[in-house]
Amino acid sequence: MKLYVIRHGLTNCNRENKYNCRYDEDINEIGVEQAIEASENVKKLDIDLIICSPMKRTRHTMELVNVKNIPVIYDERLIERDGGKLTQTVLDDYYFTEYYNYYSTKIIEGLETLPELFNRVHSFLDEIKMKYNDKNILLVTHGAVARAIQFYFEKMPEDGMLLKVSGQKNCEIKEYEM
Repeated sequence: MKLYVIRHGLTNCNRENKYNCRYDEDINEIGVEQAIEASENVKKLDIDLIICSPMKRTRHTMELVNVKNIPVIYDERLIERDGGKLTQTVLDDYYFTEYYNYYSTKIIEGLETLPELFNRVHSFLDEIKMKYNDKNILLVTHGAVARAIQFYFEKMPEDGMLLKVSGQKNCEIKEYEM
């Protein structure tokens, strides 16, 4: 089973260096171009099923990359991390460091912790591994979810600082073997 993961196209929050989190905005004109470009790569992949976050930016990205009309399932477990009070605020060094520290003990109102996010995403991956073990799947999701997926397959840094490991760019596709 192969798992392909694509992050949605660029949004205005991404461009403005803000926490997007669960703010449900669509991709912008650059995001549309990125998704159209990515569709050329998706077209070459042997994909049986697409599982997509139900948010606007992922749905729109999926519609643009799904040029072969592959069956689609929407799953809430792929929704972006809840940023709580950080949603739509400008990224600042302090909160950004805490936001990507797996072991952070700082309480930020409404923030889904990284352990909570990882548990949500990793249980989803365990389920699809069992349910679709003979299928190749494309997941259309978000930056923080893509990091949680990455650390399902890779070892996390000992200090829990996920900023030390590169994230997934808008419309970048990563491949994993399940």
